[in-house]
Amino acid sequence: MGFCIYFQIAQMDELACFAPGMLALGSSGYGSGESEKFLSLAEELAWTCYSFYQSAPTQLTGRRNYFFRPGQARHDPSQVHPWNILRPETIESLFYLWRMTGNKTYQDWGWNIFQAFEKNSRTESGYVGLKDVNTGVKDNMMQSFFLAETLKYLYLLFSPRSVISLDEWVFNTEAHPLRIVTRHEQEQSGGGLEGQQRSFVRSRARKVGRTGI
Repeated sequence: MGFCIYFQIAQMDELACFAPGMLALGSSGYGSGESEKFLSLAEELAWTCYSFYQSAPTQLTGRRNYFFRPGQARHDPSQVHPWNILRPETIESLFYLWRMTGNKTYQDWGWNIFQAFEKNSRTESGYVGLKDVNTGVKDNMMQSFFLAETLKYLYLLFSPRSVISLDEWVFNTEAHPLRIVTRHEQEQSGGGLEGQQRSFVRSRARKVGRTGI
């Protein structure tokens, strides 16, 4: 007989800080009671993620694995991997929460994080990560997602709601906006997805000289 032993570890990876934004965005699909519950959870998690930044001398968060000790406040974790590589997840969640609630606090938090990037990561030729958020020692690399995601979400955090409205656009996991197309719009533009596929097949058949399709 085999035995499985599960260990519950009170830790949170900073990469999980996309979750507050996910919960905030998803809360709009529920009734008022459930919606408030999910939005409240999103706000509490966002506070935890922001506190990751505030807990370090540079006010930039370490890369991963924050442990929560019994009896300690949830926003006072100990850092295990203090390397910051300019990741976007917390900024992403602040953007969604700002759009969903209109609470300027999330803009203030985003501005504080941006100021920490300016103070600790900016160089003459770009922005670099930190090997240690406690000492401020820099590495020599700017990750591509800093431009594609982190700065994009910071820009949107301070933009009017009409700029890439969440009623018309959805972001994929790499922060690329994709226009929301309703079924009615699909039908008007060519019979929906199946109609578009058939049209593509007919067009390709003509190009390669096939008939009978």
